[in-house]
Amino acid sequence: MNKRWLRRMDFTLLAATAAIIVMSLVIIGSATHINTPSDERYWFVQRQGLFALLNGALAVFLMNFDYKMLQRYGNRLYIFNIIMLLAVIFLGHSALGAQRWIQLGPITLQPSEFSKIIMIVSLAAMLEDKIGKLNNLHDLLPVAAYVGLPFLLVMKQPDLGTSLVFMAIFLGMIFACGVNLRLLSGIFAVFIACLPILWHFLKDYQKMRIMVFMDPNVDPLGSGYHIIQSKIAIGSGMLFGKGLFGGTQSQLNFLPENHTDFIFAVVGEELGFVGAAFLLLLYLVVLWRGVKIARDASDTFGMLLAVGITSMLAFHVLVNVGMTTGIMPVTGIPLPLMSYGVSSLTTNIMAIAILLNIHMRKQKLLF
Repeated sequence: MNKRWLRRMDFTLLAATAAIIVMSLVIIGSATHINTPSDERYWFVQRQGLFALLNGALAVFLMNFDYKMLQRYGNRLYIFNIIMLLAVIFLGHSALGAQRWIQLGPITLQPSEFSKIIMIVSLAAMLEDKIGKLNNLHDLLPVAAYVGLPFLLVMKQPDLGTSLVFMAIFLGMIFACGVNLRLLSGIFAVFIACLPILWHFLKDYQKMRIMVFMDPNVDPLGSGYHIIQSKIAIGSGMLFGKGLFGGTQSQLNFLPENHTDFIFAVVGEELGFVGAAFLLLLYLVVLWRGVKIARDASDTFGMLLAVGITSMLAFHVLVNVGMTTGIMPVTGIPLPLMSYGVSSLTTNIMAIAILLNIHMRKQKLLF
């Protein structure tokens, strides 16, 4: 990476991303050290930190080639994505009632996480020549079918959270293409009208999550336990929090999944409103830079890539924070760059690297 490229680096986005990752390592250490044997007390932190460094090297590689090369591989990546999701169904192993993981030696991967970034690249390649051409249902159906196949394969695992991320990516990217808003409003109205029918296709645990969202006390020791403990943790943090390693809900194991899906609750308890607001400010900076990069992209493909990535990150933050604060149902969507997990961390760092790549090439360099 030469000096000309470095001068075009978006250091604001890079600094915000690095700050979130550092904050993640601190909070993961706080959330896990007390419930881990003394000789492995910081195993989760070491593992997450190691993969953050490895993914940093991957990010440097991704920034060194022209992102426009990805466009020609859109269909191939789409086929690879379908094969990968089918492999999970037939070869994956189950945990927590879902079949979402593939074991590769000591590493457990969740292919549906990688499928998000692949879906963004392949959909951007498909939509590149459809700007201003999504005016009726006939125009929109092929695009919906393109996204629909991986959407259904992920639902089969079942993984409702990732399926909803696909929907957010799809809506964000067709909006950027200038889809007819009346058409979109009509589809949304039909979807709302069909919700009573869709209810019958949900699994029992999914129905219970929605009921618990409406009233956590429906099952306070079962499905409602997570959200009740999360709200207690965030509320007890008050303005400045109880201090790092000082939270009671997280340290005494009342808060389940405190280093993964509910890590924001640990931030709220130990760092208080100030710490939680600071973290949300960092995410706001990342999303702002994503929107700006999309606006300033030198080509349509780059613009669509940036919109897809920003839509994915925004939906993750919105749903995860909403889930931990009780204003959205529990879906198992991780908090980007914060939640523990190799697959999620890799996907999000790759996404940020692509944004940086687009920004660095927003104008042709003169040598």
